Amino acid sequence: MIGNFANLFHVPEIRKRLGITLGFLLLYRVGWNIPIPGVNLDAIRAIAGDEQGNAFTALFSVISGGGLYSCALFSLGIMPYISASIIFSLLTKVVPSLEAITKEGAAGQRKINQWTRMATVPLALLQAIILVMNIYRSPIDASGTALIDPGFMLALGAMLTLTAGTVLLMWVGEQITEYGVGNGISLLIMAGIIARVPEAIMQLVEKEQGGFLPFTLLVLFLVIVVVVVFITKGTRKIPVQYAKLTRGRKVYGGQRHFLPLKVNQAGVMPVIFASALLSFPSLMGNALGWGWMERAFQVGAWWYTALTIVMIYFFSFFWNSLMFNPVEMSKNMKESGSFIPGIRPGKRTAEFLTRVMTRITLAGASFLAAIAIIPSQMAMTISANVPVEVAYFLGGTSILIVVSVALDLVDKLNSALLMRNQGGFMGGAGGGTSKKKRGGK
Repeated sequence: MIGNFANLFHVPEIRKRLGITLGFLLLYRVGWNIPIPGVNLDAIRAIAGDEQGNAFTALFSVISGGGLYSCALFSLGIMPYISASIIFSLLTKVVPSLEAITKEGAAGQRKINQWTRMATVPLALLQAIILVMNIYRSPIDASGTALIDPGFMLALGAMLTLTAGTVLLMWVGEQITEYGVGNGISLLIMAGIIARVPEAIMQLVEKEQGGFLPFTLLVLFLVIVVVVVFITKGTRKIPVQYAKLTRGRKVYGGQRHFLPLKVNQAGVMPVIFASALLSFPSLMGNALGWGWMERAFQVGAWWYTALTIVMIYFFSFFWNSLMFNPVEMSKNMKESGSFIPGIRPGKRTAEFLTRVMTRITLAGASFLAAIAIIPSQMAMTISANVPVEVAYFLGGTSILIVVSVALDLVDKLNSALLMRNQGGFMGGAGGGTSKKKRGGK
């Protein structure tokens, strides 16, 4: 495997793409050390760890790669762009005019991408306004020292800087996707999550002072990774038989294939939707000073946990219903001369696919609800000293994103090596085998 990994740097094109990707990721991390105008860095460091009770700041800190109160150029992260992408992904499925544009091919996709970029700017500005309002309401002591200097112009400059940072990250993500390796937006999110974990682990070790909690959390983390990989790769293979066609003395078709349906068809989207909707009331309560609203949506609260589970189930079925149409699938199979053995083509096939997809979605939603709630709750139950970043990394959005992006990145690098006869990560013919074939020795 080490030899196959070294083959990545033997191919000039892959080596160039890896260099571009690493360079943009370095730029992403540098942006976290550039403060926005007018902030009090000493005051920020004083409250750096005081994010335990706010569901929005805890989740947002893990996903964006730093705390909301880090007050850096990239404090908003890439979440406004993700929100805009989610909105247009849903609109293209429910608005006929937008769905028609997506069917125009590359030209239609360029239009959707351009509208997504345009929608990112007002979303980023709105989040920047709310963030600055939270900063103004966050004193560090009884004297009421502010995190940011008062004044309309400084506040306006901070909002515009945060918005510009999100737009720059959007551009960086698109450059990685086009000239680098993997999906740029996903890599930025994964980099932000991983960059936040070492600091949280150090805080955990300092608080526990060599106790068994770090070892227990490490074992829990490994178990969760294995389960996530198993479910992410899990598929329900439906056999599909192609009808035989006789042309003269030749017989065509008759082959048997499989229609793979992923257990976790919706991916991490239901968790992102549920977390975003449920954390927004907490953010607004903090910004407007409504303590009752903020307390009602705290992490670990009964209502917060129950609503999270309900919304994950709802969005799992909603997302799959948009992305998978059994009626259209059965129609395409009938037109291509294929059928499921034992199931009549047409209406019966659509009913069978609907029944199978419902069961798979139920299993996938149960998995998402369990992985989003149980690990973080276990971590907080084991000890009150567990940093909220560690609790969120052990469950929910963070670990699903990291595992999914890592698997996708490995698959793309593996495919790139196999296309060039270099041998992939997963074994098979290595570079030496290909060289023997070319040389004839």
